[in-house]
Amino acid sequence: MLTLAALVADPDLELRVVVPGRDGALAGQVLWVHNTELPDPGPYVREHEVVLTNGLWLDRTEPADFVARVVHAGAAGIIFGLRVEQRDTPPALAEACREAGLPLLEISVAVPFTAVTRAAAAIQAADRQHALMSLVRRGDELTSALSRGAGASGVLEVLRREHELPLAVVDRMGRELASAGAGLDAGQTRAAAEALTRRPPPLEADLGAGTRAALFPVGAIGDADAALLCLRPVAELTRDERDALEQTARYLSLEVARHQAVQAIEMRFAVELLDMVLSGAQRVAEVPGRLRAFGVDPDGPLAVIALAFAGDDATLPGMAEAVTDFLLADGLPAVVAAGSRDVVAVLPFRSGRQSPAAFAPRLAAAVSHRFSGGRVVVGLADPVTGAAGLREPLSRSREACRVLRGRRGGPVAASFAELGSYRLLLESHDEQWRHTFADVLLGPLREHDRVRDGDLEATLRAFLDHDGQWAATAAALFVHVNTLRNRLAKVTELTGRDVGRTADRVDLFLALEAAQSG
Repeated sequence: MLTLAALVADPDLELRVVVPGRDGALAGQVLWVHNTELPDPGPYVREHEVVLTNGLWLDRTEPADFVARVVHAGAAGIIFGLRVEQRDTPPALAEACREAGLPLLEISVAVPFTAVTRAAAAIQAADRQHALMSLVRRGDELTSALSRGAGASGVLEVLRREHELPLAVVDRMGRELASAGAGLDAGQTRAAAEALTRRPPPLEADLGAGTRAALFPVGAIGDADAALLCLRPVAELTRDERDALEQTARYLSLEVARHQAVQAIEMRFAVELLDMVLSGAQRVAEVPGRLRAFGVDPDGPLAVIALAFAGDDATLPGMAEAVTDFLLADGLPAVVAAGSRDVVAVLPFRSGRQSPAAFAPRLAAAVSHRFSGGRVVVGLADPVTGAAGLREPLSRSREACRVLRGRRGGPVAASFAELGSYRLLLESHDEQWRHTFADVLLGPLREHDRVRDGDLEATLRAFLDHDGQWAATAAALFVHVNTLRNRLAKVTELTGRDVGRTADRVDLFLALEAAQSG
């Protein structure tokens, strides 16, 4: 790099440092050298240039004024050329440079300014050649890393061998694909993903907690698929470091494209597997081979789970990948397929912590966290032995997931058997039907309670929750049994349903459940 220190190090130039300037000024980058004898060189000097002068302006302006104009232009320093008529650097010039913190060098009478210009050109040419050779060498190493399957991590290691930078690769879904020398938490990866959604992506991303990262888009043909993050502000990176990061980001585009292509193939195969299972005997013979391709033993005990969001959007892009990441982190191979109404996973059934019932709440929480807190529900089914029996658990887990989606509260995970037949019956109807059914039976009770500040609906619910036991219900409500009988008699009067008859109890119970689920 062209610097004043590099010029001083050239013995042929016979340069002497008169004023070193502020700390590190001699090592600062110099863009070029500018020869001038104008009293005000400011309009013609670029920032980070060095002013070469013989001081012919000394009889027209004061050294302090000359230095002030050079400093205002942002110059990197002054080289004063001694002449036969001016054998020493003027003390006033040295003092002005010292006060301004501007480096001042002097060059002997015997060395012309053209020697400085040639030396500067030689240094810059060497820098360009070094940069080009580094580009070629780094390109060869990056190509080698990709060709031997080292992936994104291998690509980052190539860059780290040259520059000790904290690096990470994060995709649009907020997943960390690789890292080297940097540890990002979930909040930071989400912040990086959010930065990628901007048009165009920013040069720098705020990852929170005072951490800023230079951002280099990866796969940016149209939209960026991922980003190479360097956990340093852009202003702190050298030109060489920025060049290396930009080159690495271009190579990472190849790896991200390959990764996405593999994911697309796996997803297509996973969806085809579900079609095979649902086709029954027609394609059941193909299922074992497809399971083996995903590392799942088709002859062992198998489980099926179904996930969805409880809001308007049952699934979101990247949800299947989030499920896959969780299961792989738990050491569970799985076939994960995404549809419009749920994400389904077929996996080996294991007991203990790795049983679906045990990890389902953690899975729901992990997926919810990935997608900024949306409520995730998980439908379960009893395990089966062998691939031939997958059709029933597949249907039951998806049906359980659908029922859970329709409920406002309750558990985030449940099996088909746990939900109960009456819940499945209610959820087979749409929300409007459930509202209507509940309003027809419970509307008179609610109107009575509203007008008279009564508790008929709460009393009915308590009575049914206590399986029709009078004493237990009265105790729970802190009322006398006769008061309870009077309230339930009023319920019968208003609804036309007698809580003493099984059929009428069923109607009232379903109405209460419909009201709660709607």
